[in-house]
Amino acid sequence: MNKDNFSDNSDYSNIIFITGGTKSGKSEFAEHIAKKYINLTYIALSKKRPKDEEWNQKIAIHRQRRPENWTLIETTDLIGTLNKVTGPILIDSIGGFVMEFLDLIDKDWLQKTNTLIDLLQKRTSITLIVGEQVGWSLVSEFKIGNIYIERIGDLQKKITKISNENWLAINGRAIKIDEISLEIPS
Repeated sequence: MNKDNFSDNSDYSNIIFITGGTKSGKSEFAEHIAKKYINLTYIALSKKRPKDEEWNQKIAIHRQRRPENWTLIETTDLIGTLNKVTGPILIDSIGGFVMEFLDLIDKDWLQKTNTLIDLLQKRTSITLIVGEQVGWSLVSEFKIGNIYIERIGDLQKKITKISNENWLAINGRAIKIDEISLEIPS
């Protein structure tokens, strides 16, 4: 397989989804793909945590890796941002969207995810999305942790279904999962 085997376009969508665990290389791989796009907007989904030094060090590492010609938007409002931004984007990471709405009841959460999926499908420019794989090991002892695990799992299945390409980052390697997998019927 060609080392840079990712496409720019498809009749299906312009979404490339990269998922993986913590420290798997998913953000670096998404950034590697994104470097070929001019006028890219990098949407960093996270709340500011001024007192969390460890978190701020991680954010600083991400900032240092990005090319200076990228536009950076740090926000927790992905839906509002998608309504305004055109051109190529990289969303890092979709877990921030899940975190923003953890307090919603299931019906309202479903409405938010449907709105997000609809906006993503309407985009005509390349859309790279980074997402966290969670729930492969321990189950949270806290209800909120399990809500997060279930919601991100469901959302990422929806994103995978509408994506042109789906990648799994693991141990610093990227695997194009579309080529080695079958979709599980619903």
